[in-house]
Amino acid sequence: MFYKLTARLLEYPQQALLDALSDLRPLLTTLPAEESSVLGAFMQGLSAQTLTAAQADYVQTFDMAPAHSLHLTHHLFGDDKNRGPALIDLSEYYKHYGLELAANDGRFEELPDYLPLMLEFVSQLEADEARLFLSQWNKVLQQLAANLERADSAYAPVLRLLEQRSALLQPQAAMA
Repeated sequence: MFYKLTARLLEYPQQALLDALSDLRPLLTTLPAEESSVLGAFMQGLSAQTLTAAQADYVQTFDMAPAHSLHLTHHLFGDDKNRGPALIDLSEYYKHYGLELAANDGRFEELPDYLPLMLEFVSQLEADEARLFLSQWNKVLQQLAANLERADSAYAPVLRLLEQRSALLQPQAAMA
């Protein structure tokens, strides 16, 4: 549920999302306390904004600053020609699992490295498999979270949670 919820929260804000926030809050009780707290605070902040303000914040955060891009291969390759094969490989990986990128509802007409799309994909995997898939992106998630923290973005704590979930080795305190 964590990945599906964060995928929704990291998409471009639409009125449907703002309207659904109160229905999504009960899902927080299924998450560990830290994740519930962070996502709850983020949802509270989002619900306090008008749609126009939420959309403007999103565009300013993710579309106007390449260092904040939710297209993860951009952080590895920029606009280099090697990005194309990486995107193709990712698309093929999804197809292997039966995920077609053009969803019927049109939500994901995005490149395969778009983080909300990746989170939708991992939401369909077993926990260990999801962690293994995301572990490939751990350093990118770490850098993206740091970039968002430097910009004092409300999205930074959400990215830190994803970074923690993508770590193959969990901190000792979490394992106890």
